[in-house]
Amino acid sequence: MDKERAKRAAAAETVWLFGLHAVRDALANPKREKIRLVVTQNALDRLGEIPAEAAAAVSPEIVDARTFDKHVPLPPESVHQGAALEVKPLKWGSLADLALEGAGKPLLVALDRVTDPHNIGAILRSAEVFGARAVIAPARHSAPETGALAKTASGALERQPYLRVVNLADALIELQGMGYIVIGLDGTATEDLSEVLEPIKGRAICLVLGAEGPGLRERTLETCDKLARIPYASDFGSLNVSNAAAIALYSASRG
Repeated sequence: MDKERAKRAAAAETVWLFGLHAVRDALANPKREKIRLVVTQNALDRLGEIPAEAAAAVSPEIVDARTFDKHVPLPPESVHQGAALEVKPLKWGSLADLALEGAGKPLLVALDRVTDPHNIGAILRSAEVFGARAVIAPARHSAPETGALAKTASGALERQPYLRVVNLADALIELQGMGYIVIGLDGTATEDLSEVLEPIKGRAICLVLGAEGPGLRERTLETCDKLARIPYASDFGSLNVSNAAAIALYSASRG
């Protein structure tokens, strides 16, 4: 019984990545602990040469395309393209490590209760494109590292830190202590984002976005140094959170 529980616990600590792009980038990432690679012959040919470090860790298990789904525990309708890789979640270090010593500009994104893995995957792509140091989210009420998230991130999950913290408001306060200006994106704010960003050009910035509908929680709002809105051309228009993040990141990266 104890052995079975340990086996289930160990399995819960792994992630199945799928799709040629996500699998290829994970294989190329020396920081990613690789456990099992399941592919069709066609997918293996399309993946190209497997890096030596990855080849030493996993040997491809070549399966028939018609029975692929029986070999890997992927969600129904997953667009796997005949490639799946079981891995351990990435370890990115501490918030201070990323905020103070991370690559790129001192620019961070914090997400409050954004649970859709497709949204987070898209935000990771934008964060990488615009040079953010990390995307931060609470350990609870946010999408964990999953195959769907990795596929939407299109490789960015392997390079763009996605750090899940115990308490988001406490993390924001910690960032303020490091000199970050915390800006919450809120549709009811009285200032446009460009107006808020203008006087703080060159400063370290953390952009905070909430889930569509509920928005930012009260304590998150209270913790922010500034609140800003992205102006819309019509009263009834609104942006998906990943689109709002892309616009906010673009604006903040130009400072």
